[in-house]
Amino acid sequence: MAQGVFVITEQRDGAFRKVSFEAVSEGRRIADGLGADLTAVVVGSGIESIAGELEKYGPDKILVADDPALAEYTTDAYTNVIADLIQSDGPAVILIGASVQGKDQSARLAARLDAGLAMDCTAIKLDGGKITCTRPMFGGKIFADVEIEGSPQIIAIRPNVMDIVETAKDCAVEKAAVNLGEIKTAVVDKSLDTGDKIELTEADIIVSGGRGTGGDFGAIEQLAAAFGGAVGASRSAVDEGWRAHSDQVGQTGKVVSPVLYVACGISGAIQHLAGMSTSKFIVAINKDPEAPIFSKADLGIVGDLAEVVPAMAEEVKKIKG
Repeated sequence: MAQGVFVITEQRDGAFRKVSFEAVSEGRRIADGLGADLTAVVVGSGIESIAGELEKYGPDKILVADDPALAEYTTDAYTNVIADLIQSDGPAVILIGASVQGKDQSARLAARLDAGLAMDCTAIKLDGGKITCTRPMFGGKIFADVEIEGSPQIIAIRPNVMDIVETAKDCAVEKAAVNLGEIKTAVVDKSLDTGDKIELTEADIIVSGGRGTGGDFGAIEQLAAAFGGAVGASRSAVDEGWRAHSDQVGQTGKVVSPVLYVACGISGAIQHLAGMSTSKFIVAINKDPEAPIFSKADLGIVGDLAEVVPAMAEEVKKIKG
């Protein structure tokens, strides 16, 4: 009978993504509720030295699959290795971050293992050994409670939603046997967006601009810098060429769940709301008091963003000293 909880972590260039810590923390909570062990899986090349960073989040065991062929993520190589580990250990529950890589990986694992998958979950409830996952559907218009039949149950969690909890626990770090299998793909080139920008999906604070900026994101960038946050944009701002697509928040961009989301000059189209509606606190700034964004905002400011946003930035700087 399947038992135990697996967490598939994600690292890039020798550094764990924040969602990995969220997933391990949530995995600890679920494992405790099921009375099961928690295993964190780390896959990559030259990553043995970073595996210990996961210990403080409570796994009972860390499995390290380290091989030069795993230096770059490819769907087939990672699926072959992780599926082999899952089939060997037989966990009942598998958690993974719903990042771009995690969504690709979880779907392939579900197909390979003939397992049920709940994607982009924002909450996980445990009642008498039964797991219920909550996930947004239809562009965030509704939230569905989903139960997965069979075993293993694969749950992909939305980044920046689950709490990171440090748990003191004895932990064993083991080197796993790497079964690469047949690999049909290879990374031949990689183009990186360099700079000190904070990744949108991992940012705690996001300041986004829309058509109301008129293409001038100077004030938006100042407020984001004052907060120590990231800059986002609506689809209309990206389509106008004012920001790169990597900054786009929404159904056809990135789905984010920061602690604070500040929408500046964004009307609130359904596609944009689908990408940020699970933010913990939403501030909307718009000249139009009837803008749909206000229906989702915890705090609404009717005014000219060219005046409001710089004033906010100055106040934030004063408060932070």
